[in-house]
Amino acid sequence: MTFDRRKFIAVGTAAVATLSAPMVLAQGAGKPRVVVIGGGSGGATAARYIAKDSNGSIDVTLVEPSRSYFTCYFSNLYIGGFTELEDISHTYGTLAAKYGINVVHDWAVDVDRVAKTVSLAGGAVLPYDKLILSPGIDFVEDAVPGWSVAAQNKMPHAYKAGSQSELLKAQIMAMPEGGRFAMVAPPNPYRCPPGPYERVSMVAHVLSQMNPTAKILIADPKPKFSKQALFEEGWQRHYSGMVERIGPDFGGENVSVDTEAMTIDIDGMVENVDVCNVIPAQKAGRIADMAGVTGGNWAPVNAADMSSKMDPDVHVLGDAAAQGDMPKSGFAANSQAKVCAMAVRGALTGSKVFPAKFTNTCWSLIAEDDGVKVGATYEATEEKIAKVDGFISQTGEDAATRKATYEESVGWYAGITTDMFD
Repeated sequence: MTFDRRKFIAVGTAAVATLSAPMVLAQGAGKPRVVVIGGGSGGATAARYIAKDSNGSIDVTLVEPSRSYFTCYFSNLYIGGFTELEDISHTYGTLAAKYGINVVHDWAVDVDRVAKTVSLAGGAVLPYDKLILSPGIDFVEDAVPGWSVAAQNKMPHAYKAGSQSELLKAQIMAMPEGGRFAMVAPPNPYRCPPGPYERVSMVAHVLSQMNPTAKILIADPKPKFSKQALFEEGWQRHYSGMVERIGPDFGGENVSVDTEAMTIDIDGMVENVDVCNVIPAQKAGRIADMAGVTGGNWAPVNAADMSSKMDPDVHVLGDAAAQGDMPKSGFAANSQAKVCAMAVRGALTGSKVFPAKFTNTCWSLIAEDDGVKVGATYEATEEKIAKVDGFISQTGEDAATRKATYEESVGWYAGITTDMFD
Protein backbone atom coordinates (compact mmCIF):
# COMPACT_ATOMS: atom_id res chain seq x y z
CA MET A 1 0.00 0.00 0.00
CA THR A 2 1.33 3.46 -0.82
CA PHE A 3 0.63 6.70 1.01
CA ASP A 4 -1.88 8.77 -0.96
CA ARG A 5 -0.87 12.40 -1.40
CA ARG A 6 -2.93 14.86 0.61
CA LYS A 7 -4.61 17.61 -1.35
CA PHE A 8 -4.13 21.19 -0.33
CA ILE A 9 -5.88 24.41 -1.37
CA ALA A 10 -3.57 27.35 -1.83
CA VAL A 11 -4.80 30.39 0.03
CA GLY A 12 -2.39 32.92 -1.46
CA THR A 13 0.67 34.50 -0.01
CA ALA A 14 -1.24 37.54 1.18
CA ALA A 15 -2.84 35.44 3.90
CA VAL A 16 0.52 34.81 5.53
CA ALA A 17 1.73 37.94 7.25
CA THR A 18 5.41 38.86 7.28
CA LEU A 19 5.44 41.61 9.86
CA SER A 20 7.70 44.55 10.51
CA ALA A 21 8.34 45.74 14.05
CA PRO A 22 5.77 48.60 14.06
CA MET A 23 3.08 46.28 12.66
CA VAL A 24 3.81 43.63 15.26
CA LEU A 25 3.65 46.07 18.15
CA ALA A 26 0.25 47.27 16.93
CA GLN A 27 -1.25 43.79 16.68
CA GLY A 28 -3.83 42.85 19.27
CA ALA A 29 -3.68 46.06 21.30
CA GLY A 30 -5.50 45.40 24.57
CA LYS A 31 -5.54 41.64 24.03
CA PRO A 32 -3.26 39.19 25.80
CA ARG A 33 -0.43 38.18 23.48
CA VAL A 34 1.00 34.72 22.85
CA VAL A 35 4.14 34.21 20.77
CA VAL A 36 4.89 30.69 19.55
CA ILE A 37 8.37 29.90 18.21
CA GLY A 38 8.52 26.85 15.96
CA GLY A 39 5.84 25.70 13.54
CA GLY A 40 6.05 21.93 13.89
CA SER A 41 3.89 19.39 15.72
CA GLY A 42 4.06 21.30 19.00
CA GLY A 43 4.10 24.91 17.87
CA ALA A 44 1.59 24.77 15.03
CA THR A 45 -0.84 22.75 17.16
CA ALA A 46 -0.54 25.12 20.13
CA ALA A 47 -1.00 28.22 17.96
CA ARG A 48 -4.04 26.75 16.21
CA TYR A 49 -5.78 25.59 19.41
CA ILE A 50 -5.18 28.86 21.28
CA ALA A 51 -6.44 30.93 18.36
CA LYS A 52 -9.39 28.64 17.56
CA ASP A 53 -10.64 28.15 21.10
CA SER A 54 -10.16 31.75 22.26
CA ASN A 55 -12.42 33.10 19.47
CA GLY A 56 -10.13 36.03 18.78
CA SER A 57 -9.69 37.09 22.41
CA ILE A 58 -5.96 36.25 22.34
CA ASP A 59 -3.48 37.66 19.82
CA VAL A 60 -1.38 34.73 18.55
CA THR A 61 1.86 35.09 16.59
CA LEU A 62 3.63 32.04 15.16
CA VAL A 63 7.32 32.49 14.28
CA GLU A 64 8.65 29.90 11.83
CA PRO A 65 11.45 30.53 9.32
CA SER A 66 10.30 27.92 6.78
CA ARG A 67 7.36 28.62 4.50
CA SER A 68 7.04 24.88 3.83
CA TYR A 69 7.28 22.54 6.80
CA PHE A 70 8.41 18.95 6.19
CA THR A 71 7.40 16.45 8.85
CA CYS A 72 10.21 14.27 10.14
CA TYR A 73 7.70 11.48 10.67
CA PHE A 74 7.02 9.77 7.35
CA SER A 75 10.26 11.22 5.91
CA ASN A 76 11.77 7.74 6.18
CA LEU A 77 8.90 6.49 4.02
CA TYR A 78 9.96 9.03 1.40
CA ILE A 79 13.44 7.50 1.47
CA GLY A 80 11.87 4.06 1.13
CA GLY A 81 9.75 5.06 -1.86
CA PHE A 82 6.36 4.84 -0.12
CA THR A 83 5.55 8.53 -0.39
CA GLU A 84 6.70 11.66 -2.21
CA LEU A 85 8.41 14.66 -0.66
CA GLU A 86 5.44 16.93 -1.37
CA ASP A 87 3.23 14.54 0.61
CA ILE A 88 5.07 15.49 3.80
CA SER A 89 5.23 19.23 3.03
CA HIS A 90 2.75 21.62 4.65
CA THR A 91 2.18 25.38 4.62
CA TYR A 92 0.74 27.91 7.07
CA GLY A 93 -1.83 29.75 4.96
CA THR A 94 -4.88 28.25 6.66
CA LEU A 95 -3.57 29.16 10.12
CA ALA A 96 -3.38 32.77 9.00
CA ALA A 97 -6.54 32.97 6.89
CA LYS A 98 -8.92 30.85 8.98
CA TYR A 99 -7.72 31.43 12.53
CA GLY A 100 -6.20 34.92 12.33
CA ILE A 101 -2.77 33.79 13.49
CA ASN A 102 0.03 36.24 12.66
CA VAL A 103 2.43 33.92 10.83
CA VAL A 104 5.92 35.42 10.71
CA HIS A 105 8.49 33.68 8.52
CA ASP A 106 11.68 34.76 10.25
CA TRP A 107 14.27 33.50 12.73
CA ALA A 108 13.87 34.21 16.43
CA VAL A 109 17.31 35.36 17.58
CA ASP A 110 16.78 36.48 21.17
CA VAL A 111 14.35 36.27 24.07
CA ASP A 112 14.28 38.90 26.82
CA ARG A 113 12.34 37.27 29.64
CA VAL A 114 12.44 40.42 31.78
CA ALA A 115 10.99 42.69 29.08
CA LYS A 116 8.92 39.77 27.72
CA THR A 117 9.98 40.27 24.12
CA VAL A 118 11.23 38.13 21.24
CA SER A 119 13.67 39.64 18.75
CA LEU A 120 13.68 38.46 15.14
CA ALA A 121 16.52 38.41 12.62
CA GLY A 122 14.60 40.85 10.40
CA GLY A 123 14.54 43.47 13.17
CA ALA A 124 11.02 43.03 14.55
CA VAL A 125 10.48 42.83 18.30
CA LEU A 126 7.45 40.85 19.49
CA PRO A 127 6.03 41.48 22.98
CA TYR A 128 4.35 38.57 24.74
CA ASP A 129 2.35 37.69 27.81
CA LYS A 130 3.01 33.99 27.27
CA LEU A 131 5.81 32.51 25.18
CA ILE A 132 5.69 28.97 23.77
CA LEU A 133 8.93 27.45 22.54
CA SER A 134 8.75 24.45 20.25
CA PRO A 135 12.05 24.68 18.35
CA GLY A 136 12.75 20.99 17.87
CA ILE A 137 16.36 19.84 17.99
CA ASP A 138 19.86 21.00 17.25
CA PHE A 139 22.99 18.81 17.26
CA VAL A 140 25.61 18.59 19.98
CA GLU A 141 28.84 20.01 18.59
CA ASP A 142 31.63 17.45 18.07
CA ALA A 143 29.36 14.59 19.12
CA VAL A 144 30.77 12.51 16.26
CA PRO A 145 34.49 13.31 15.73
CA GLY A 146 35.13 14.30 12.12
CA TRP A 147 31.55 15.40 11.49
CA SER A 148 29.97 18.83 11.77
CA VAL A 149 26.94 20.56 10.31
CA ALA A 150 29.30 21.97 7.67
CA ALA A 151 29.79 18.39 6.45
CA GLN A 152 26.08 17.53 6.27
CA ASN A 153 26.02 17.53 2.47
CA LYS A 154 28.70 14.84 2.35
CA MET A 155 27.37 12.78 5.24
CA PRO A 156 23.71 13.79 5.69
CA HIS A 157 21.90 13.56 8.99
CA ALA A 158 18.42 13.81 7.41
CA TYR A 159 17.03 14.28 10.93
CA LYS A 160 15.50 17.57 9.90
CA ALA A 161 13.35 16.63 6.94
CA GLY A 162 13.33 18.31 3.53
CA SER A 163 16.46 18.91 1.49
CA GLN A 164 18.48 16.57 3.72
CA SER A 165 15.97 13.80 3.03
CA GLU A 166 16.29 14.43 -0.71
CA LEU A 167 20.08 14.36 -0.50
CA LEU A 168 20.26 11.12 1.47
CA LYS A 169 17.84 9.40 -0.89
CA ALA A 170 19.83 10.56 -3.93
CA GLN A 171 23.04 9.22 -2.40
CA ILE A 172 21.40 5.85 -1.73
CA MET A 173 20.09 5.63 -5.28
CA ALA A 174 23.59 6.39 -6.63
CA MET A 175 25.35 3.68 -4.59
CA PRO A 176 27.50 1.31 -6.67
CA GLU A 177 26.45 -2.29 -7.05
CA GLY A 178 27.36 -4.14 -3.87
CA GLY A 179 28.12 -0.86 -2.11
CA ARG A 180 27.94 -0.07 1.58
CA PHE A 181 25.58 2.19 3.52
CA ALA A 182 26.63 3.16 7.04
CA MET A 183 24.66 4.81 9.82
CA VAL A 184 26.05 6.39 12.97
CA ALA A 185 23.11 6.10 15.38
CA PRO A 186 22.59 8.68 18.16
CA PRO A 187 22.81 8.21 21.93
CA ASN A 188 19.74 8.68 24.13
CA PRO A 189 17.74 10.88 24.36
CA TYR A 190 16.95 11.91 20.80
CA ARG A 191 14.11 12.72 18.42
CA CYS A 192 11.94 9.70 17.50
CA PRO A 193 13.52 6.68 19.25
CA PRO A 194 12.55 4.16 16.51
CA GLY A 195 13.46 6.60 13.73
CA PRO A 196 17.01 5.45 12.90
CA TYR A 197 15.90 1.82 12.71
CA GLU A 198 12.87 2.54 10.55
CA ARG A 199 15.33 4.39 8.30
CA VAL A 200 17.56 1.33 8.13
CA SER A 201 14.48 -0.67 7.16
CA MET A 202 13.55 1.77 4.40
CA VAL A 203 17.11 1.88 3.05
CA ALA A 204 17.15 -1.93 3.07
CA HIS A 205 13.82 -1.97 1.23
CA VAL A 206 15.20 0.23 -1.55
CA LEU A 207 18.48 -1.66 -1.79
CA SER A 208 16.79 -5.06 -1.82
CA GLN A 209 14.99 -3.99 -4.99
CA MET A 210 17.71 -2.11 -6.89
CA ASN A 211 21.00 -3.20 -5.30
CA PRO A 212 20.44 -6.51 -3.51
CA THR A 213 24.13 -7.26 -2.85
CA ALA A 214 24.61 -3.96 -0.99
CA LYS A 215 25.25 -4.00 2.76
CA ILE A 216 24.14 -1.82 5.68
CA LEU A 217 26.34 -1.15 8.71
CA ILE A 218 25.01 0.47 11.92
CA ALA A 219 27.39 1.84 14.54
CA ASP A 220 25.27 2.24 17.66
CA PRO A 221 26.34 3.60 21.07
CA LYS A 222 23.24 2.17 22.78
CA PRO A 223 23.03 -1.36 24.20
CA LYS A 224 19.40 -1.58 23.10
CA PHE A 225 16.91 0.46 21.08
CA SER A 226 13.18 1.02 20.60
CA LYS A 227 11.27 -1.94 19.09
CA GLN A 228 14.55 -3.84 18.80
CA ALA A 229 13.05 -7.33 18.67
CA LEU A 230 10.51 -6.22 16.04
CA PHE A 231 13.11 -4.57 13.82
CA GLU A 232 15.60 -7.44 14.08
CA GLU A 233 12.87 -9.95 13.29
CA GLY A 234 11.86 -7.87 10.28
CA TRP A 235 15.41 -7.42 9.02
CA GLN A 236 15.96 -11.17 9.19
CA ARG A 237 12.70 -11.92 7.41
CA HIS A 238 12.86 -9.29 4.67
CA TYR A 239 16.55 -8.41 4.31
CA SER A 240 18.46 -11.45 5.51
CA GLY A 241 22.23 -10.92 5.56
CA MET A 242 22.03 -7.24 4.56
CA VAL A 243 22.02 -5.45 7.95
CA GLU A 244 24.85 -5.56 10.51
CA ARG A 245 24.64 -3.63 13.78
CA ILE A 246 27.68 -2.98 15.98
CA GLY A 247 26.67 -2.03 19.52
CA PRO A 248 28.76 -0.62 22.38
CA ASP A 249 30.13 -4.04 23.36
CA PHE A 250 32.02 -4.11 20.05
CA GLY A 251 32.98 -0.44 19.76
CA GLY A 252 29.74 1.17 18.60
CA GLU A 253 30.18 4.02 21.08
CA ASN A 254 33.72 4.83 19.89
CA VAL A 255 33.11 6.14 16.37
CA SER A 256 34.62 8.83 14.17
CA VAL A 257 34.25 9.63 10.49
CA ASP A 258 36.32 11.10 7.67
CA THR A 259 34.00 13.00 5.36
CA GLU A 260 36.63 13.42 2.63
CA ALA A 261 37.79 9.80 2.55
CA MET A 262 34.24 8.48 3.13
CA THR A 263 35.33 6.22 5.96
CA ILE A 264 33.96 5.36 9.37
CA ASP A 265 36.28 4.34 12.21
CA ILE A 266 34.63 1.99 14.71
CA ASP A 267 36.88 1.48 17.72
CA GLY A 268 39.99 1.60 15.53
CA MET A 269 38.62 -0.45 12.64
CA VAL A 270 38.35 1.77 9.55
CA GLU A 271 35.56 0.89 7.11
CA ASN A 272 35.17 2.29 3.59
CA VAL A 273 31.56 3.23 2.84
CA ASP A 274 29.66 4.72 -0.09
CA VAL A 275 26.99 6.54 1.92
CA CYS A 276 27.22 7.56 5.57
CA ASN A 277 24.16 8.78 7.47
CA VAL A 278 25.43 10.50 10.64
CA ILE A 279 22.76 11.15 13.28
CA PRO A 280 24.59 12.99 16.09
CA ALA A 281 23.70 13.49 19.73
CA GLN A 282 20.95 16.08 20.09
CA LYS A 283 19.83 18.97 22.25
CA ALA A 284 17.00 21.50 22.40
CA GLY A 285 16.78 23.98 19.53
CA ARG A 286 19.13 26.92 20.08
CA ILE A 287 16.47 29.50 20.95
CA ALA A 288 15.61 27.55 24.13
CA ASP A 289 19.18 27.95 25.32
CA MET A 290 19.20 31.63 24.30
CA ALA A 291 16.02 32.10 26.35
CA GLY A 292 17.81 30.70 29.39
CA VAL A 293 15.37 27.85 30.00
CA THR A 294 17.63 24.84 29.41
CA GLY A 295 19.29 22.76 32.07
CA GLY A 296 22.03 20.98 30.17
CA ASN A 297 20.89 19.96 26.70
CA TRP A 298 17.13 20.11 27.29
CA ALA A 299 14.53 22.42 28.84
CA PRO A 300 12.97 21.19 32.11
CA VAL A 301 9.21 21.76 32.32
CA ASN A 302 6.32 21.31 34.72
CA ALA A 303 4.16 18.41 33.63
CA ALA A 304 0.78 20.04 34.37
CA ASP A 305 1.10 22.79 31.76
CA MET A 306 4.51 22.39 30.05
CA SER A 307 5.71 25.63 31.65
CA SER A 308 9.43 26.12 32.07
CA LYS A 309 10.86 25.42 35.49
CA MET A 310 12.87 28.65 35.01
CA ASP A 311 9.94 30.90 34.04
CA PRO A 312 6.17 30.29 34.44
CA ASP A 313 5.37 32.51 31.43
CA VAL A 314 7.50 30.40 29.07
CA HIS A 315 6.29 26.99 27.93
CA VAL A 316 8.43 24.40 26.11
CA LEU A 317 6.97 21.63 23.95
CA GLY A 318 8.02 18.54 22.07
CA ASP A 319 11.56 17.47 21.35
CA ALA A 320 13.12 20.40 23.25
CA ALA A 321 11.43 19.62 26.58
CA ALA A 322 12.78 17.53 29.45
CA GLN A 323 9.41 16.38 30.73
CA GLY A 324 9.73 12.83 32.00
CA ASP A 325 8.63 9.57 30.45
CA MET A 326 7.29 10.63 27.04
CA PRO A 327 9.50 9.98 24.01
CA LYS A 328 10.47 12.83 21.72
CA SER A 329 7.95 12.32 18.93
CA GLY A 330 5.51 14.24 16.75
CA PHE A 331 2.54 12.57 18.46
CA ALA A 332 3.95 13.52 21.88
CA ALA A 333 4.50 17.14 20.84
CA ASN A 334 0.95 17.38 19.50
CA SER A 335 -0.42 15.93 22.76
CA GLN A 336 1.67 18.28 24.90
CA ALA A 337 0.61 21.26 22.75
CA LYS A 338 -3.07 20.68 23.52
CA VAL A 339 -2.39 20.57 27.26
CA CYS A 340 -0.28 23.72 26.99
CA ALA A 341 -2.85 25.56 24.84
CA MET A 342 -5.60 24.86 27.36
CA ALA A 343 -3.42 26.05 30.26
CA VAL A 344 -2.30 29.22 28.46
CA ARG A 345 -5.84 30.06 27.42
CA GLY A 346 -7.02 29.52 30.98
CA ALA A 347 -4.30 31.73 32.43
CA LEU A 348 -5.04 34.57 30.00
CA THR A 349 -8.84 34.44 29.80
CA GLY A 350 -10.01 32.55 32.89
CA SER A 351 -11.43 29.64 30.85
CA LYS A 352 -11.67 26.22 32.52
CA VAL A 353 -8.53 24.10 32.62
CA PHE A 354 -8.88 20.32 32.92
CA PRO A 355 -6.24 17.98 34.38
CA ALA A 356 -3.45 17.19 31.92
CA LYS A 357 -3.57 13.87 30.09
CA PHE A 358 -1.08 12.78 27.44
CA THR A 359 -0.89 10.02 24.85
CA ASN A 360 1.68 8.85 22.32
CA THR A 361 2.00 6.26 19.58
CA CYS A 362 5.02 5.74 17.32
CA TRP A 363 4.50 3.70 14.15
CA SER A 364 7.34 2.28 12.05
CA LEU A 365 7.37 0.61 8.65
CA ILE A 366 9.77 -2.31 8.26
CA ALA A 367 8.78 -3.43 4.75
CA GLU A 368 5.78 -3.06 2.47
CA ASP A 369 2.62 -3.48 4.57
CA ASP A 370 4.72 -4.54 7.57
CA GLY A 371 3.98 -1.88 10.18
CA VAL A 372 4.66 -2.00 13.92
CA LYS A 373 3.85 0.39 16.74
CA VAL A 374 4.53 1.28 20.36
CA GLY A 375 2.59 3.65 22.56
CA ALA A 376 1.43 4.67 26.01
CA THR A 377 -0.78 6.96 28.06
CA TYR A 378 0.64 9.39 30.60
CA GLU A 379 -0.41 11.67 33.44
CA ALA A 380 1.05 14.77 35.04
CA THR A 381 2.65 14.32 38.45
CA GLU A 382 4.56 16.81 40.59
CA GLU A 383 7.84 15.41 39.30
CA LYS A 384 7.21 14.65 35.63
CA ILE A 385 4.97 13.35 32.87
CA ALA A 386 4.62 9.78 34.12
CA LYS A 387 3.73 6.69 32.11
CA VAL A 388 0.47 5.04 33.14
CA ASP A 389 0.31 2.09 30.75
CA GLY A 390 1.58 1.08 27.33
CA PHE A 391 1.46 -1.33 24.41
CA ILE A 392 3.72 -2.62 21.65
CA SER A 393 3.35 -4.81 18.58
CA GLN A 394 4.38 -8.41 19.07
CA THR A 395 6.89 -10.49 17.17
CA GLY A 396 5.32 -13.14 14.98
CA GLU A 397 2.18 -11.17 14.14
CA ASP A 398 0.34 -12.17 10.98
CA ALA A 399 0.47 -10.21 7.75
CA ALA A 400 -3.07 -8.85 8.12
CA THR A 401 -2.28 -7.34 11.52
CA ARG A 402 0.91 -5.72 10.24
CA LYS A 403 -0.87 -4.29 7.19
CA ALA A 404 -3.63 -2.89 9.40
CA THR A 405 -1.00 -1.26 11.62
CA TYR A 406 0.57 0.45 8.62
CA GLU A 407 -2.83 1.63 7.37
CA GLU A 408 -3.53 2.97 10.86
CA SER A 409 -0.34 5.04 10.65
CA VAL A 410 -1.42 6.53 7.32
CA GLY A 411 -4.72 7.57 8.87
CA TRP A 412 -2.91 9.06 11.86
CA TYR A 413 -0.67 11.11 9.59
CA ALA A 414 -3.64 12.62 7.81
CA GLY A 415 -5.27 13.33 11.16
CA ILE A 416 -2.33 14.97 12.92
CA THR A 417 -1.40 17.19 10.00
CA THR A 418 -5.02 18.34 9.75
CA ASP A 419 -4.90 19.01 13.50
CA MET A 420 -1.79 21.15 12.99
CA PHE A 421 -2.42 23.03 9.78
CA ASP A 422 -6.13 22.94 8.86
